[in-house]
Amino acid sequence: MSPATSLPTRLWRLLPDKVDRRVRAIAWLSLVFQIVLIGTGGAVRLTASGLGCPTWPQCTADSFVNTPEMGAHGVIEFTNRMLTFVLSVVVVLAFLFVIRFRKARPDLFGLTLAQGLSIPFQAILGGTTVLTGLNPYVVGAHFAVSIVLVAITAVLVWRVYRGRTGSSDPGPGWNVPHWYRGLAVAMAVFAGITVVVGILTTGSGPHAGDNSNPDKPAPRNGLDPQLLQHIHSWPAYATLALTVALLVGAIVLKAHRVRRFLLWLLGIELVQVVVGISQARLGLPELLVGIHMVLAGCLVAAVTAVVLATREAPALELRTSAPTRHA
Repeated sequence: MSPATSLPTRLWRLLPDKVDRRVRAIAWLSLVFQIVLIGTGGAVRLTASGLGCPTWPQCTADSFVNTPEMGAHGVIEFTNRMLTFVLSVVVVLAFLFVIRFRKARPDLFGLTLAQGLSIPFQAILGGTTVLTGLNPYVVGAHFAVSIVLVAITAVLVWRVYRGRTGSSDPGPGWNVPHWYRGLAVAMAVFAGITVVVGILTTGSGPHAGDNSNPDKPAPRNGLDPQLLQHIHSWPAYATLALTVALLVGAIVLKAHRVRRFLLWLLGIELVQVVVGISQARLGLPELLVGIHMVLAGCLVAAVTAVVLATREAPALELRTSAPTRHA
């Protein structure tokens, strides 16, 4: 075998051939970085650094990086772009870490591939955000895609630990009744509505993302922010009420694994409610709005885990001491 062909072969053999610690670690990193990127993207907007780099893909017409003349806004926007690059590396590694056993676990291959395809799409969407002068609907779409990616990476984390779940997989059956799973889906739907209305609410509020030119401020969507704040709270409280109902049901049904994830979800929701009410009454301070955005990502991840937990077959109990059945 020639050196030219032996090196790729050696590299191929270094890749995991089943779900192991490396695969689990990269899955967690994918989820964490998706949520972190929501936070840094929020920081860009809340510090009015949305046009800190006024063009794309370069930061200025003559430089790919920020310059000292651009000040703090340029640093913040360019840092966010660099974190996107770090996330890209993590996503590529996640794809490579499952490619060797893609036939045995096509679910993991599909999830990591979806993440990989999202990178150029998000880059183009981010560039469109800059080139359209921070159009609120484009900015909102950017955030919505990030939320969807949080859900995808949450599924990835779940499946590297617990294998494939679903009615098409072998197993002794579901661990909760049909009505309970329907309640969980309803809760997830209301959570999704809450996020969408929250995006519209943010797009109508004072944090446009750029205040560098008072004569030409970044556009708003023209909707009534006070009305939207009230509308935003309705599905949020419905989500909270359904979470409490699911928790009571989990206790009655003795669905211990579902209950554990519901407790996490309930904790996030309660903190989110406190933050949401506080930011509304205090005039939307930047720090609280940023925390609210990050908590939205955490909430979506927790909602995803709860829905998956209601679909889990008892045979797929987590065993850290033994390899997973599908790995």
